[in-house]
Amino acid sequence: MMKLYTPIDIEQVQHDLPYLTEVMEWVKSFLSRHHPDLGRPGPVCPYVPHALKSNNIEMAVIRTKNHESQQIEKVVKNYRDIFLETAKNQKEATTTKAFLLIFPDVHIEDTTPIIDSIQQKLKPLFVESGLMLGEFHKRTQSPGLHNPNFRPLRSPIPLLAIRFMGEFDLPFLESPDDPHLRIRYLEAYLKYFSGQIKDEAKLQNICETLALAKAEVQQKILVNY
Repeated sequence: MMKLYTPIDIEQVQHDLPYLTEVMEWVKSFLSRHHPDLGRPGPVCPYVPHALKSNNIEMAVIRTKNHESQQIEKVVKNYRDIFLETAKNQKEATTTKAFLLIFPDVHIEDTTPIIDSIQQKLKPLFVESGLMLGEFHKRTQSPGLHNPNFRPLRSPIPLLAIRFMGEFDLPFLESPDDPHLRIRYLEAYLKYFSGQIKDEAKLQNICETLALAKAEVQQKILVNY
């Protein structure tokens, strides 16, 4: 496909290129490789090598100066819609497609109130669309699944990552303290994967976890009644 650039396009690319380059180098040197503190074999993110090989990682640099959180949230939601639309005709999209939304204007002191807050607020919407939304920045405290002292989501520049939900994401969806969130996440998970789960014990455990979350909500209603 031919691509024509205007003078403004070229200027924007020149401004964005350092951030795109830095994030891609981090993806290749960290996410796609093994780390001794990971706690399991394989790369930090097993999803990334396949995405790189298929050339299915796309990035955007998002400027946020003088923008309110609601404006940034709207932009992220728009990228969710773009992600779903562009994945329709891609055979490998469910296993390799990823968007990395880079926020170079977000100061390190603001990563929690901006990046983390937006991720927490929008994640239910993404999960119910069959997607995952991950937060990455230098100060994230999200631990690794196999080593709680490892921080796999630390990136050189703040970003949000969009990809399709996978069966392996179950631990991230059954862990919220809020039972309402657990219900939303587990119902979405079962919607997309119940017909693919071959392990009957695993499926039963998911259903039991969902039932317990619903019972917890019901109990709180009765207590507050």
